[in-house]
Amino acid sequence: MKIKVGDMVEVISGNDRGFTGRVRIASPREDRVIVEGISIVQKHQRPTPSGARGGQTEGGIIELEAPVHVSNVMLICPACDQRTRVGYTFLESGEKARVCKKCGAALD
Repeated sequence: MKIKVGDMVEVISGNDRGFTGRVRIASPREDRVIVEGISIVQKHQRPTPSGARGGQTEGGIIELEAPVHVSNVMLICPACDQRTRVGYTFLESGEKARVCKKCGAALD
């Protein structure tokens, strides 16, 4: 997966199209990312007693970020500040590095 934790991304489709945020969690196995402030859903949570699950949790409606498919977000290049596709190149040391397809700047 070409998007990693800490990358700035822009949502390109869906209800939150045009919003930007930083990736908090990346799940390559499911091809999904959780972006802070994007795709907020409401979850109805039941209160649990103090002995269950290591502590007491309050009941009610909580808001949390739902996972977004990685195809619905694009990386924002820190150098040119535009959304871009990600390419790969090999450095002199033999390491593989991500690069911006628009300006060629290293992303890592």
